[in-house]
Amino acid sequence: MKRILTLLVLGLMCSVSSFAQRSERNHAERFEQMGTMLRSPNVYRTASGAPGHMYWQQKADHEIEVELNDDNQSIKGWQKVTYFNNSPDQLTYLWIQLDQNERAADSRTPKMAQSSINSRMSMRQLEGIVWHDQDLGYKINSVKTMSGDDVSVTINNTMMRVDLPQPLKSGEKFEFTVDWSFNIHDRMSFIGGRPGYEFFEKDGNYLYTMAEWFPRMAVYSDFEGWQNKEFVGRGEFALTFGDYKVKITVPADHMVGSTGVLQNPEEVLSATELQRWEQAQKSYDKPVVIRTQAEAERLEKGKSKDKKTWIFHAENVRDFAWTSSRKFIWDAMAVKQGGKDVMAMSYYGKEGNPLWEQYSTRVVAHTLKSYSAKTFDYPYPVAISVEASNGMEYPMICFNYGRPDADGTYTDAVKYGMISVIIHEVGHNYFPMIVNSDERQWSWMDEGLNTFMQFMAEQEWDRDYPSRRGPAHKIASYMRSDQSLLEPIMTNSENIIQFGPNAYAKPATALNILRETIMGRELFDYAFKEYSQRWMFKHPTPEDLFRTLEDASGVDLDWFWRGWFFGTDPVDISLEAVNWYKLDNRTPAEKKADAKKAFDREESYVSKTYNAKDIEQTVLEADPATRDFYNSYNPFSVTPDDEKAYKDFMARLSQQEKDLLNSGLNFYEMKFKNVGGLVMPLIIQFNYTDGTSEVDRIPAEIWRLNETEVSKVFAKKKEVKSIVLDPFRETADIDESNNYWPRTFTPSRFELFKSAGGARGVSSGDNPMKRAQRK
Repeated sequence: MKRILTLLVLGLMCSVSSFAQRSERNHAERFEQMGTMLRSPNVYRTASGAPGHMYWQQKADHEIEVELNDDNQSIKGWQKVTYFNNSPDQLTYLWIQLDQNERAADSRTPKMAQSSINSRMSMRQLEGIVWHDQDLGYKINSVKTMSGDDVSVTINNTMMRVDLPQPLKSGEKFEFTVDWSFNIHDRMSFIGGRPGYEFFEKDGNYLYTMAEWFPRMAVYSDFEGWQNKEFVGRGEFALTFGDYKVKITVPADHMVGSTGVLQNPEEVLSATELQRWEQAQKSYDKPVVIRTQAEAERLEKGKSKDKKTWIFHAENVRDFAWTSSRKFIWDAMAVKQGGKDVMAMSYYGKEGNPLWEQYSTRVVAHTLKSYSAKTFDYPYPVAISVEASNGMEYPMICFNYGRPDADGTYTDAVKYGMISVIIHEVGHNYFPMIVNSDERQWSWMDEGLNTFMQFMAEQEWDRDYPSRRGPAHKIASYMRSDQSLLEPIMTNSENIIQFGPNAYAKPATALNILRETIMGRELFDYAFKEYSQRWMFKHPTPEDLFRTLEDASGVDLDWFWRGWFFGTDPVDISLEAVNWYKLDNRTPAEKKADAKKAFDREESYVSKTYNAKDIEQTVLEADPATRDFYNSYNPFSVTPDDEKAYKDFMARLSQQEKDLLNSGLNFYEMKFKNVGGLVMPLIIQFNYTDGTSEVDRIPAEIWRLNETEVSKVFAKKKEVKSIVLDPFRETADIDESNNYWPRTFTPSRFELFKSAGGARGVSSGDNPMKRAQRK
């Protein structure tokens, strides 16, 4: 309904509304600074989010010799560890991770898991309940000093404490050796997990993905001390940077891919393979196949009894992984990165073709280019993708999903699934392999940031790429969940019910909203790159990310971190009401003429409804004064007082005020209600009667004084036909039915299905849902 107001009345209404909000309504803490919710800055980590002037971190160098036994699927190894105490603290013991123990017969992992019996269960589910009695887990044969003395150790499930012979002072190093072995498990069985082997029954060969395979140093940090939280399967790793020299002995007909740079290619590659490898290092537009499918298939038919030792060196990595099989096809190409060449490579069995030969290495190269443009030039010399029917990441190498059907055909779902997994796992080189956050505590710091980067890389690969995570509206179903099934993003990995949406999708969506809606691309991209470069090869915490994004952009985001990362409220903002006003710029004569027209319409209605003679008789029977007033008064005539009041009013107006009065502007007073609890910007699309439209963006700070209800007046030259809140689905609103004025019917998924296909016996034109809506 259009309402006509004078300037005086309009001003009065605004004042009363503002007073009512301040005096009658309170607000919570959504816009308070986070303060004590974050760790206090110090000399190690500044209030700006950068490493402090006394920042330190430990280092652990490794020399490892390992041998793979392809007959009984086991490995044995020996390693020398040089641990540098760069902390200001004196250490009396070290902690080492023994992650293979998570799969041991007496593991605590299955004991922690809930279980129940259903009427229909798979054998895999039952096996998980029974667990197993296989001889899995580490056998630590010895831990010795370099002089050969035994070092006292205590094993607590997946952690081993090394008691130092004497305290390790700040600035000192300690060298020791570990002799160990373990049986490799079938990762395709119910035991599952990231590393292990896959057996191919048709050709009788194994494909090994060797990760979490050696005793790894735990992190000792300024913000937590030792990170020695037990590994129980989900929460991944906190690891120490160091340099690695690794000798891997395998059957002579195996191909090995690994973290690091191969030091002895002329000893382990054939002359033909060596020539192709050199060619690949000069190929920037397409991969060169170094070991072909035909060559791999010939090797599958026999098992060499000879051995070869592959030697790899890697500098400044937090971990080391490798893969080995005689089944491998190998291709590679060069990628320019910051003035140097990086080798993008893929290893895959024939079961991966033709999909892998066509896409894998190209996707690796694309990922490096996309991620580097937004963070830093990829610093490592190689990036490897291995087809292994799963997805897991390690420095310079990752194991990925994506296998065609036996006849070589594949669906779009398989193709895009493979591309997405490769982007994601290769992308993990940046987070957390280089920007080395603690995955055990904050899964989202690597999974969420990486999923965000993955979304952008996918869209750059193909503008119509079917990304599963990233766009705001795709997280709405999760945020619509019952509150009992939700935890804040800042929850430990092991305590999350819906892990994928919580650790991957929601933080990725939050960052995408920051970039596209809250901050804008220019401010966000600069700040995100600053964070990435500040914390390269270091150990950041959530506080470092939060503070850097604010510090580098000048945008106060405490309200955003509170809502999205520390809370579980959803976004549901309702457009409650719209009132339409126009300024009254009529002269007294125009006002009286309009009033006369309105009176005549009313009088016509009354005369039709009541007997006019009866009304006149009532007036005649009244007292003389009333009869005289009735016969002489004309309320529609313009009096001298009317003229004077109008002239005085106009004289008080400046020219600018007169222009505003005569502008013909339409004022739309809109009332919004925060139903969900999570405050967000108001993105409003005005659709005009002339067919045009425009969008206004109101920052989230409009909710500062009242986090439940706000109103906002918009002045528009054109007349509005309809209004849509969040028209581009940018805010993850869980109920879009209340985003329209006038209210618009939004069909459910069931109704959309019925509308598209129709129900049996009911034509699409006779849809009962539609009939109900028409009523």
